[in-house]
Amino acid sequence: MGDVFYREGLHFECQRCSACCRYEPGFVFLSYNDLDRLQQATGLGRTEFVQRYCRGVYINGAYRLSLIEKENYDCIFWTERGCSVYEHRPLQCRSYPFWPDILHSLESWNSLSTSCKGVNRGRLHSFEEIQEWLRKREEEPIVLLTPEELRQLQGEHV
Repeated sequence: MGDVFYREGLHFECQRCSACCRYEPGFVFLSYNDLDRLQQATGLGRTEFVQRYCRGVYINGAYRLSLIEKENYDCIFWTERGCSVYEHRPLQCRSYPFWPDILHSLESWNSLSTSCKGVNRGRLHSFEEIQEWLRKREEEPIVLLTPEELRQLQGEHV
């Protein structure tokens, strides 16, 4: 790997402000492992979970499974006490802010500090730890579905 700006690590400590979970529209894309964890948290079967909490988002020729949002754009699992499925939250949430598009450059990382008060604060996350989050994201791909597979998972008759 070439020279990266975070070779010496990055400081980050979640401030539990929930800004990344609320207020703005976005997508929380799920892997099959995420589905299993969230089904465990909710006690629902796969079809019922998808029908209640998910939507298909069409990008680049395939549907990706994403959590739905409340009308005010809060994550469907956000409550006044914070994340109701915190111990089972998706990899996308657990790996934040160590995402490829954020780690693209020092400018990208520092610009995140305007919306995320945990950036450049708290404990130092090592280069190896950051690389591990990136590896996990790469090795645990999100669910990609055809329209027919999405309809079947949502319990619609094809």
